[in-house]
Amino acid sequence: MIKDIIQPEVTDIAMAVVNEITEDDSGWFVYLLNLKDIPVKGVLVSSKGYGEVDGENMRTSVLRHFFDELPAKSYCKVEPIIEDVFKLSNEYWVSFYVGELIHDKKFVFLPETISSENFTTIPLLGVKGVMIR
Repeated sequence: MIKDIIQPEVTDIAMAVVNEITEDDSGWFVYLLNLKDIPVKGVLVSSKGYGEVDGENMRTSVLRHFFDELPAKSYCKVEPIIEDVFKLSNEYWVSFYVGELIHDKKFVFLPETISSENFTTIPLLGVKGVMIR
């Protein structure tokens, strides 16, 4: 029965968007952060953008990324993101295993929230960006 399905609370997992300028890359990038003291395994991140711009419904492609393991107190770069989609809701659905139990959580950056007005220092990365826990 559906009432018997265990849905554990997801804590200490975050998504962040930062603007980077390096020798290899420059632009906006999305990161997944594991703030837990334990690794998470079998990590699947599904991303999409959606919303209305100038009276027209818009959608982006759905992208999926898989990571075998994200060690404790670490992060990984998920994907680049272009400023054009900051006008949309940008959704990241994250699923992962802790032991034998699957966890999942949806993170949504609402339209126009990816901006310097909402910057905070991103843990583990030590740079400014927008983060959702």
